[in-house]
Amino acid sequence: MPDTSAPPLSLPDDVRLPDNAFRELKPGEAYEPVVPAGASVPEVTLRSLLQGLFWSVVFSAAATYIALKLGQGIESAIPISILAVGFSVGAVKFLRSRASTLLENVNVLAIGATSGIVAGGSVFTMPAIYILGLEHRSSFWQIFLVPLLGAFLGVFFLAPFRRYFVKDLHGKLPFPEGRATTEILVAGKRGGRSAVVLSYSAALAAAFDFVGPSLKGWAEVFSTASIGALSSVTNRFKAVFTMNTSAAVFGLGYIMGLDYALIIMAGSMVSFLVLVPVFAYLGQFIPGAISAGVEPLSKLGAEEIFFNYVRPIGIGGIFCAGILSILKMSPVIVQATRQALGEVVRLAKGHAPSGDGDRTDRALPMSAVLGGILLTGAAVLLYFRFSVLKGTPGATRLAFVSTGLTLLIAFLFAAVSAWAIAMISITPISGMTLTTLIVTAIALSSLGLTGESGMLQTLLIGGVVCTALSMSGSLVTQYKIGYWLGATPRRIELWNLAGSVVASAATTAVIILMAKVYGFSPSPLHANPLPAPQPNAMAAVLRGVMGDAGAPWLLYAIGGVFAVSAEMCGVSGLAFALGMYLPMELNSPLVYGAFVAWLLQRSSKDERLAKARHEKGTLIASGFIAGGALVGVLAAVLQFFEDKYRVILVPDLTKLGGIGAWLGSWGNWNGLAVFLALGLWVYLVSRRETVEEG
Repeated sequence: MPDTSAPPLSLPDDVRLPDNAFRELKPGEAYEPVVPAGASVPEVTLRSLLQGLFWSVVFSAAATYIALKLGQGIESAIPISILAVGFSVGAVKFLRSRASTLLENVNVLAIGATSGIVAGGSVFTMPAIYILGLEHRSSFWQIFLVPLLGAFLGVFFLAPFRRYFVKDLHGKLPFPEGRATTEILVAGKRGGRSAVVLSYSAALAAAFDFVGPSLKGWAEVFSTASIGALSSVTNRFKAVFTMNTSAAVFGLGYIMGLDYALIIMAGSMVSFLVLVPVFAYLGQFIPGAISAGVEPLSKLGAEEIFFNYVRPIGIGGIFCAGILSILKMSPVIVQATRQALGEVVRLAKGHAPSGDGDRTDRALPMSAVLGGILLTGAAVLLYFRFSVLKGTPGATRLAFVSTGLTLLIAFLFAAVSAWAIAMISITPISGMTLTTLIVTAIALSSLGLTGESGMLQTLLIGGVVCTALSMSGSLVTQYKIGYWLGATPRRIELWNLAGSVVASAATTAVIILMAKVYGFSPSPLHANPLPAPQPNAMAAVLRGVMGDAGAPWLLYAIGGVFAVSAEMCGVSGLAFALGMYLPMELNSPLVYGAFVAWLLQRSSKDERLAKARHEKGTLIASGFIAGGALVGVLAAVLQFFEDKYRVILVPDLTKLGGIGAWLGSWGNWNGLAVFLALGLWVYLVSRRETVEEG
């Protein structure tokens, strides 16, 4: 229930994160959040609920359309945190009301951020129903239940690992996006100089990322493939270096730190500068096609080789690294399971539930988590049994197998998704979902479930798993934000569950609307459909596996060897595999951002001065992430209206006469130059920071 009676605690105007917020704790040292555990501060209020629900609907619709149109999701947490801070300022200035508390804004985030979670999980899989021509076997309620059940599983599966990720690993994982969001909330509450720095850096990043990708002022991706002097290397060996020139990605790298950035880049270098050239070299000896539906190697470019042959190696590495992560966390899993079962036994004997502890450590009881898993699992079982499998021979057995696969894969990958978000704020959901579809399709085919029923059942399992992974990745960030600021974990969990209902309904409605208006694949009714790249990829994989084309098991196994080898060398196998899976253009700028942070940390022998300079850079990097996220939403909205009304809202600078021709010819080098200049600017501005000013 919303808080209505607790008076707000009078916190100091200069609200700051503690000195040990982002570093490992010293022996005997404890972390004290911004809002102390004993403070009575409004957290769940009517204003926070209305804001959260409103933004959940708005961003669910936006994220769904953008994912179908551009093939990528939008991160809603940062824009929503900025909007929550803006509402707080407006409440004071225009509504003559009090400012929102930090914890109210965390609650807005917990409800509203479910939009990106549900959209990311549902949009990657559910439109494949229409691509495969299975819409006559589906309905609104069938699609609606997939992300809803997946989101519930994501909450319940991650809940036992909350303390492990946010407390036991405090200072060991960077949480780039969570840190940026926390800086926004704190700076908005504190105001003054920090808010100014955050504001102008966000505005700069928004302008930077708009002029480049949207206005085509320079190339969004620098590529050696566009350099004529390297054409022989590109054409013969297919060795290409790429670097995204986005300010937002630079900010992610700065906050991530050099260690993880280098590991991820190492994986990318193996993929693009070793494996892709190796496949290209073998192409001259293999005249025919290796995979069904793919042209011979000799006719493929570097990107096609990566997508068809190297990326599956990354998927195998992610899967294997995920298993290794689960084994590493097995003591935590055993402890959490023992705690849950112990609490159930105590309740069965009539004893009172165990004590909750401090407010900032008060989460859902383990008995409630275990009960939630069982109830959600039962709902999944009934859903499968009486939805797709109704009337199918052996329906009950197939429903139990499907439910078991769903729970097992979601449980195994939930912690992997949380790890990835905590490390680099990017989770390989599409890769893990593809793996889920392949494993599920093979398992169900072996049991005799094929054809339309088999494909639809596999898609539903993939959709539930995909949303569970998306939820666990977002929830671990919210846990960390709540840990830094002093929010109540139980309320974060409960309002994520509630927000999922609204987000699932909004996302499903938009998917069905887009299917009817635009379609997701070419047809007589939809000559120019939405691209929907992920659902089309899922549909292609499903056709391949169920059409006897087979899965690339050898490539998956090779990826597993890479992950194990990395772990044996003391390197994070998951970070390395992520680098192999993700395009190099996203990984290389992370190193540059992290390198600038490394330079600032060592810019003075005075530790206090170096720390002040690095923190100034952190604030700027957080603004970059925020500005990039906001302009990404704006650009997508503008593109929507351009497509719908056939008008030009964003001009193409490369078409403006003489200057346009120059921008088009030199866009590749211009992109690299301005991106390097951006990092230099961050270094110089941060280096002017002094201890007194900090």
